Amino acid sequence: THTIALLRRELNPSLRIAGIVMTLFDGRLALAHQVVDEVAARFGEQLLQPLIPRNVRLSEAPSHGMPVTVYDPACRGAVAYRELARNFDRRMQDQPAAAAGGL
Repeated sequence: THTIALLRRELNPSLRIAGIVMTLFDGRLALAHQVVDEVAARFGEQLLQPLIPRNVRLSEAPSHGMPVTVYDPACRGAVAYRELARNFDRRMQDQPAAAAGGL
């Protein structure tokens, strides 16, 4: 929240956060779940779903000069990003002022 306050003060006083995206999530790790729980407790519904999983194909795509949705559209990461985009779009359509209540 310090960074957001700094950005508002220095660059954009009307800046609002529409959501928080958690990336590189590894569900096998207890620490990953702990971090998600803490972010969810602090930011509530601003935590967007789904969580973007750690995925080798996500890491490889940029080195091939492609977005992951082109490089490997069926990989878990690409599927998660498409779902996130649909959820975010629906959220913005359903609640056009969703970001107004943000940080």
